[in-house]
Amino acid sequence: MCYLISICNQKGGVGKTTTAINLSAYLAALGRKTLLVDFDPQANATSGFGINHKNLSKNVYHLLIKQGLIKEALQKTDIFGLDILPSSPDLIGAQVELSSFENKERRLEEILALIVPYYQYIIIDLPPSLGLLTVNGLVASEYVLIPIQTEFYALEGLSQLISTIDLIRRNLDKDLKILGAVLTMYDKRNKLDRLVVKHILRHFPGYVFNSIIPRNIDLAQAPAFGKPILLYNSNSSGARAYKNLTQELISLLEKK
Repeated sequence: MCYLISICNQKGGVGKTTTAINLSAYLAALGRKTLLVDFDPQANATSGFGINHKNLSKNVYHLLIKQGLIKEALQKTDIFGLDILPSSPDLIGAQVELSSFENKERRLEEILALIVPYYQYIIIDLPPSLGLLTVNGLVASEYVLIPIQTEFYALEGLSQLISTIDLIRRNLDKDLKILGAVLTMYDKRNKLDRLVVKHILRHFPGYVFNSIIPRNIDLAQAPAFGKPILLYNSNSSGARAYKNLTQELISLLEKK
C-alpha cells in the first residue's frame, strides 16, 4: 500500500519544503520506501538534496507535458530508500501548457499511477499558491498535511485552502483527507508563539500534530549544504522534532 501525501499551504515561508524534505528523509530512514515529488517551480526540495536542476536533462516538468519517461527523471538521494522526482523553474510554464491537455487537473495523478506500486510513501511538495499545479498535486494525493508557522497571521488563508480542498472533493470526485496541521518555526521563549499555539489548538482540536517543529539554526542551514537535517545534524532539536513527527504520521496512517 502506498500513502500519497501533499504538503500544502498557499502562504510561503511556513516551512513547507523543509517539512517535505525532512519527513521524506525520516520515512526512508525508518524503513519506508519513499518518493519525494518536488512540484514547486522554485525547486527548493531538489536543491535541498544537493541536486542542481540545471544539470538534469529531465525533470517533473517534462513528464507533465509528455516529453519524457519517469525513469529518465527519477533521481536517487544519499538516503537509502529515498528517491526524488526533481523540479525546475520550467514548471512555471506548465500551468499554461497544461491548459491544452484533457484531464489537465489529473496529469500528475496519471504519472504517479505508474510508480505507486514501488513506494510505501509519496510526498508531494506543492507551490505556495492555489493554481493548476497545486490542484494537480492535491488530485494526485490521498492526504494533505498543512504546515502552519506559529505567528500572528498563521491562519490567514487557511480557510481558502480548505475551501479549495472541498471544491476538489466535490468537482473532481476525489476523497481527499486532511491529515492535520504541523506547527513550525516555534520559539517557546516567545510569548506570541505560545499564544498562537494555544489559539490554533483551541480552533482545530484533533487536527494538529503533537510534534511541533522548533525554530532551529541547523534546520535553516541544512539546505545550503544540500542535506536533510538527518544527515546535517541528527542530534539537533530540529532533527528530533522531524523524527517525532514522522513516527506520529506512521502511527496515524499505518494503524488503520
